[in-house]
Amino acid sequence: MPLLKYEQIAEDLRIRIANGEFGPGDLLPSGRDLAEQWSVSRATVVKAYDVLRNDGVVVARQGAGFTVVEFPVARPAGGRRAGTARVAGGAPFRRLGTPDWAVPPERVVGVLGLEPGETALRRMRMVLLEDGSPGTLVTAWFPAEVANLAPRLSLPGPIPEGTTHHVRRETGRSPVEGVDITTVRLADEEESRLLEVERPEAVAVVLHVAYDGERRSLVCEEGVTPSRVFEQSDSYPMG
Repeated sequence: MPLLKYEQIAEDLRIRIANGEFGPGDLLPSGRDLAEQWSVSRATVVKAYDVLRNDGVVVARQGAGFTVVEFPVARPAGGRRAGTARVAGGAPFRRLGTPDWAVPPERVVGVLGLEPGETALRRMRMVLLEDGSPGTLVTAWFPAEVANLAPRLSLPGPIPEGTTHHVRRETGRSPVEGVDITTVRLADEEESRLLEVERPEAVAVVLHVAYDGERRSLVCEEGVTPSRVFEQSDSYPMG
């Protein structure tokens, strides 16, 4: 399905940001300039910027327009329901180490459909609490068929347009189904060190898998949160 005009504008700005034309804090083109460039109404440009703002890529500056975010946010893991903005439930984070290839844990191997001993691309981040302390350790695993076609996944640092948009643009594959499984266990030694908790410490583990239209896995994220700060709520109609 071809992109609508406002989606084309948003995607073009994502690419320009990802390529470094606009860096954190930089002012983006005005609505008037973009409307003239794309031969569209100002309302269409506003809609494009709304998409980027909901995805946490840009922020509005009163009297100045839109700028690239200086402090990107990330979600812990899971909860990627259709219609939810990327910033929903997001919090400041820091990237841990550099992306590398490793053999995932057995539970991840299973959901990604990997062979025993097969490696996947690993990206790690720490989502922070309000006081800046560790909140949730998230490890994202990308199968080779995805990672090899989406080169920015292998680079250090955050991806300005988000991994979902980058993967979709490079591979043509989009997530259409997400599965979240929440379990409880004790933190291992590495998790305890990174989360700055003493062992034994109970942790809630959210295993999130995103599947494309052919139910091929795109990514598996494992979010590990200490029990003392983990909370899960849901609202639903009754009666």
